[in-house]
Amino acid sequence: MNQLEENVNLQTVHSMHDHGSGGSEFDAGSGIPGGLTDMLPLVLAAVLPIAAYLTAVVLTNRRYKRWPIRRSLLGCTGILLSAAAIAGPLAEASHHNFTLHMLGHLLLGMLGPLLIVLSAPAALLLRSLPRRQARMLSLLLRSRAAAFLTHPITASALNMGGLWLLYATGLFAAMHTSPILYALVHIHVFAAGYLFTAALIPVDPAPHRPSFPLRAAVMIAAFASHGILGKFMYAYPPAGVDPEDAKRGAQLMYYGGDAVDLLLIVLFCSAWYKQSGRTRPFFSRKDSKERMQASVQKPSKEGIHS
Repeated sequence: MNQLEENVNLQTVHSMHDHGSGGSEFDAGSGIPGGLTDMLPLVLAAVLPIAAYLTAVVLTNRRYKRWPIRRSLLGCTGILLSAAAIAGPLAEASHHNFTLHMLGHLLLGMLGPLLIVLSAPAALLLRSLPRRQARMLSLLLRSRAAAFLTHPITASALNMGGLWLLYATGLFAAMHTSPILYALVHIHVFAAGYLFTAALIPVDPAPHRPSFPLRAAVMIAAFASHGILGKFMYAYPPAGVDPEDAKRGAQLMYYGGDAVDLLLIVLFCSAWYKQSGRTRPFFSRKDSKERMQASVQKPSKEGIHS
């Protein structure tokens, strides 16, 4: 009996970790595993891009103005948060817990891309490349294809449309039966989140930069779509997800998304305010006083008493 129980336990453990063998059922009680061994995939996923970013900073500081430390901190944090959604304890637990899956979604598709955008990776790459390659990258950024992909409407459609396709169809259950599809979905979530954030608050060089009113309209529509999707999942859980777990995940998506959206709104409005200050015509105090006097002074009438 002991040998039989041991075999059953081993089969149970293997079935929990094998997310690519046909099962898509979620266990709402699964927690985040711990231990150094569980952290190793996260370290491996984050160390290479962080090392590449910091190496570029060190090398370019010898030739150009020093790269801001805050950008390095934002970039490393964004990379680490994004990696946590695809490797490590959180990623492993998210295969069986929809609430934790949604936490990974917030990190991979919203907060991580926002921090990476603020770290200006394209500007750092332009500083790192030789002159010829930098010019080629600059020409690529100015191309019509780049203008189309980085346009707020296109980026919003890729971002919000991808989320609706994932959670409102059978794609969510299907991606847990195919490792390739699982990887493609997560790549899309990050790439679409990055393009959307960069389109709204372009920190890197952006030759094609639409007006602030257009970006504001797209941002409001995207935030509304994200909130509606959260309510939709609360009422209609994805296939294979426990209803109570789906409700918790939908609430996390709704309120957690609002928190990231609020940060994005603050950054957007700050950029708009600074831009309006730069474009507003400047008059000296003396010029302002003379203009005020001229506006209130009435023309004198010439008559017999003048």
